[in-house]
Amino acid sequence: MKPAVKPLDEDAEYFFAEGCFIVESSNSPEDPALSVARARVEAGRTTRWHYLEGITERYVILAGEGDVEVGDLPGTRVRPGDVVIIPPGERQRIHNPGDGDLVFLALCTPRFIESAYVDAES
Repeated sequence: MKPAVKPLDEDAEYFFAEGCFIVESSNSPEDPALSVARARVEAGRTTRWHYLEGITERYVILAGEGDVEVGDLPGTRVRPGDVVIIPPGERQRIHNPGDGDLVFLALCTPRFIESAYVDAES
């Protein structure tokens, strides 16, 4: 791996099946240990129950407030600066109860690959 600066490409944002918008800041085979994505959940929306196989995910809340549910933990309100740790295989979802966007970084180790995403809606 070589030193690099990867500018955020706002135009690369896409809607993911989970129910939120994603911009991948860094996710490549050249850096398999970590991926970084910015997630945006619109006001009033809740992402789908899902989990990641073999990947630990961390949310770093940047803007807005949310109600996050992970595994068997009770729902918890999260705010800017909070970090949510989601071990591999733990179901998760987040709700945006606010009027504006809920924005957070999703840091995955090892890096996120779409085949690891499992929809867990019943």
